[in-house]
Amino acid sequence: MREINPDPPPVPLDEAAKAEIAALVERQRRARSLLMQIVTYAGGQVEDALKRLPKGMRGRLDVAARTALERSYEAASGTSGRWDGDGYNKVFATISGAIGGMGGLPTALAELPVATTVIFRSVQSVAARNGEDPRSVETRMECLRVFGSGGPGEADDGIDTTFVGARLSLTGPAMHKLLATVAPRFAAVLGQKLASQAVPVLGAAAGAGTNYAFTGYYVEMAHVHFGLRRLGRGFGEDQVLDEFHRVLAARSIPVNRAS
Repeated sequence: MREINPDPPPVPLDEAAKAEIAALVERQRRARSLLMQIVTYAGGQVEDALKRLPKGMRGRLDVAARTALERSYEAASGTSGRWDGDGYNKVFATISGAIGGMGGLPTALAELPVATTVIFRSVQSVAARNGEDPRSVETRMECLRVFGSGGPGEADDGIDTTFVGARLSLTGPAMHKLLATVAPRFAAVLGQKLASQAVPVLGAAAGAGTNYAFTGYYVEMAHVHFGLRRLGRGFGEDQVLDEFHRVLAARSIPVNRAS
């Protein structure tokens, strides 16, 4: 049966679009900056301390990650304003991390929702700059997806492009399913943060550094995620992602892609 009024074919990628896609690939590369590598190294040196914690304490990490994301999802809907620049949010995150690290692991755990909300706001701001409504349910769910974009480890530093083109079901069960997918990935990142903050007082400096680095990391990944979404609206998701993956492959940068 012939399709009545079929959608017009997508506009072919022009040189400007290709250049922008290449710039997004470079943003992904920058996410693994020297500072992030230093923070990852520092966290790795004290991970044994976390392993010696009681099993119940270690098990709190997944719960803490999910709770922080849930609170951030709700809180960030009403916190956009004139302090939405990437730089401001990095400063807020740095101060929060320093305070959270002063008392070691207990205060670091208590500070997680604050730090996560600051990072969420940063991601939300990037979404707005890419033409999305920062207060909409869909955009806030897309912001949650950015927290599932891996972490600073060697094996998991690529944006998950299976999230870019997927259509969201804007329901409570859909959000909980998304949280169930994203929270374990975010918990793995938080393990590095908490490991570096485990020692009181010294943890203040580590908390400031990790919050600054992680905010920068997720801001860069947000630019990739929402930049690809914006280009996909104009040129079609398939050819945008195909070009993105082509440049990634040429530069040997990891990426998660649907099979």
